[in-house]
Amino acid sequence: MNLNNYVKIVVMKIKYKLIYIFMQFPRIVKYNILSSCKDVIGKPNFIQPVMIVGKGEVFFGTNVSIGVCKSPFCYSGYTYIEARNNFSVVKFGNNVVVNNNCSFISERDGILIGDNVLIGTSCELIDSDFHELDPDKRKNAVAKKGKVVIGNNVFLGSNVKVMKNVIIGDNSVVANGSVVTKSIPKNVVAGGNPARILRNLQ
Repeated sequence: MNLNNYVKIVVMKIKYKLIYIFMQFPRIVKYNILSSCKDVIGKPNFIQPVMIVGKGEVFFGTNVSIGVCKSPFCYSGYTYIEARNNFSVVKFGNNVVVNNNCSFISERDGILIGDNVLIGTSCELIDSDFHELDPDKRKNAVAKKGKVVIGNNVFLGSNVKVMKNVIIGDNSVVANGSVVTKSIPKNVVAGGNPARILRNLQ
């Protein structure tokens, strides 16, 4: 490595360090202050600000990273995690990487994410409809709910929406922009709105 390349690398490292100290770290602190969930277990690596709210439990396994520096929305957005009620749970397994601007909202049955999962930018996982479809009942009726389970080694592309009562099997890939309304088996590529199986991986 010549001297010019070495200097460029050092300058770049200093630049990113200053950006983190003066721009990103204050944002991370702000959203930490705004967080209200009392039952948070585990210590993920916060690259992007994360807001964690609700009365339920949020669990992080080992080596969980939320936010990607060289990716959209890192310095403008934030990740939102809500375990809304007393029995709500959002659980991240081990070695999970969540890209920027995602949201995870559990109203009751729970969102369970396996090990070695990759989640792209602006993904949304929810375990409830939150409101009744009938206009006369929309504000007051109890909405339909169902657990969301993301298997091990799953890859969710950017802007994927995973709805209530869905299981995505181990090793499967869900294409960008897909809306997953029904369960997906293991070892497949799925995509579309609503998502359907496009091909097998094995």
